[in-house]
Amino acid sequence: MKELIVLVDNIEDWKAYYPTEHLMLAKDYLFDLNLGSGRKRPTRVINLCKSYKYLSVGYYSSLLAESRGHRIIPSLKTLNDLSKKKLYLYDLDELQEVAKEAAERFTKKSDDLKAIAFRCYFGHSKEAVFKGLAQQIYEQFPSPILEIKLNLKELWKIDSVTPVAFTELNEDEEEYFGKSLEVYSTKMWRLPNPRRTYIFDLAILTNPEEELSPSDETALQNFEKVCAEMGIYSERVTRKDLSRLNEFDGLFIRETTTIKNHTYAFSHRAQQEGLVVIDDPESILKCTNKVFMYNLMVRNNIPQLPSRFVSDSKDSALENLEKSFDYPMILKIPDGSFSIGVKKVLDRQQLKDVLVEFFKKSALVLVQKFLPTDFDWRIGVLRGEALFACKYFMSKGHWQIYDHTKKGEDFSGDSETLPLNEVPKFIIDTAIKVTGLVGNGLYGVDIKEHNGEALVVEVNDNPNIDHQIEDLVLGEELYRKLALAFIDNKVTVTHTE
Repeated sequence: MKELIVLVDNIEDWKAYYPTEHLMLAKDYLFDLNLGSGRKRPTRVINLCKSYKYLSVGYYSSLLAESRGHRIIPSLKTLNDLSKKKLYLYDLDELQEVAKEAAERFTKKSDDLKAIAFRCYFGHSKEAVFKGLAQQIYEQFPSPILEIKLNLKELWKIDSVTPVAFTELNEDEEEYFGKSLEVYSTKMWRLPNPRRTYIFDLAILTNPEEELSPSDETALQNFEKVCAEMGIYSERVTRKDLSRLNEFDGLFIRETTTIKNHTYAFSHRAQQEGLVVIDDPESILKCTNKVFMYNLMVRNNIPQLPSRFVSDSKDSALENLEKSFDYPMILKIPDGSFSIGVKKVLDRQQLKDVLVEFFKKSALVLVQKFLPTDFDWRIGVLRGEALFACKYFMSKGHWQIYDHTKKGEDFSGDSETLPLNEVPKFIIDTAIKVTGLVGNGLYGVDIKEHNGEALVVEVNDNPNIDHQIEDLVLGEELYRKLALAFIDNKVTVTHTE
């Protein structure tokens, strides 16, 4: 079966374009029972039906494509989202400022314009001024052709986003659509021969500018080398490649995750597209918020550092904290990472000052007992099994692993990687138990060992995997286990309340 199918209502509709073996009548697609998902590599489908209305041939084509395990554009979710104007305009609210600026640039030579309409072809616009807006709307609602209308009332705003049939295009638009389709589909039907031998296509999301990335360059290269040996095509992508996700079978996020930026959007979109995802969106939601994880561990009797959440800095709140903990205390913003948003306070005045500072950023602040240790355990867990074990030592002369007041070698403490059989069993058991409450992906559990007990500090959904640190014991075998997590297609999300 073909790796790419282009669906149309009538073959005659395609006469303005070059003939292609990938063309197929939508009705034939609907009734061909041999178009299942038995292939190792999923079929990609471009749905160019004239109508996507509910229960139309175009709608059923996207519906059946998803049920067959095919990668379809537009997806059923996109069709349903675009059918509800109030909902999709709400989703595009953050783009209204982008639309306003683009419209003002477009109309600077004409004050009479009160409405603008332009078309977006696979994320591309003929009008350069609308290029960025078109790409961002397409990333929200991937569809072959979209017509975006902007209206001026008090301010320029997006008024509507509507799918357009390719049969409605004029000759000039047909040429631009054809080129955009060729650019989009070249990745699928004109791939170099070597890539066609791979059994799995994996996108690796990275940020070349990130200072504290979860994997260093050597680790990424080692992983890519192992992937190639195992028949996995891997390609690094960046935040600009959201609309390309349906070219791949899996997504591996090697950029610090947060629900506030594109990393969560990538994870969420990939899951919607049916990709195997590490980190999955639910793991990101859970692990990046210490409020959730604290309550999850309390409900499930997971031992953790003595902790409390506070919502104000009144004297009564300070007194209650002092009854629970001695000074110094550790204060944390719930969604911090790499020791950012973490401070140690030595007395009541510092406690009050830092709380006031943190409450400007978060309605809740986590307060923990200060339990000094030479190191924290970091246990890597993949699919419910321990992957690696490290001792992360505190930065020289500092109480944290990372000292953000320093640069260079003293920024972070030393590390020691141990074979799993040399790690106390109760440490590993605790790590596996707590990650089982989150999901079935890749996690890094920070644990303090105190009086023979494992106290969980936090669970990270995006753990570091660096060369000569986390991979020191297993070497290439660690990367092979990671690769297997994708091609075995066993990374799922466990919904635990």
